[in-house]
Amino acid sequence: MGEVVRTVRVRIEGRVQGVGYRVWTQRTARGLDLEGWVRNRRDGSVEAVFQGAPDQVAAMIGACEGGPRGASVSRVEVIAEDGGGFSGFEVRETA
Repeated sequence: MGEVVRTVRVRIEGRVQGVGYRVWTQRTARGLDLEGWVRNRRDGSVEAVFQGAPDQVAAMIGACEGGPRGASVSRVEVIAEDGGGFSGFEVRETA
């Protein structure tokens, strides 16, 4: 039987740009053996996709509620759960 994989797209709102949130997200996600990506949005939020073991994805969503030092997160919203194959975890250009 194959390994269960969960993929989620999240939006993080609050003071999350200009505080190292993307680099923190990449480091934290890699530490949890997750794949996917993270990017700033022009509306001031951060968007990310996390893919991996369901418990690790849940841990990452929880970690996003705190974020790095200097961040002030007001909301973490799962906006989609869908498939997709990713290799590694990357920081993407602002969308």
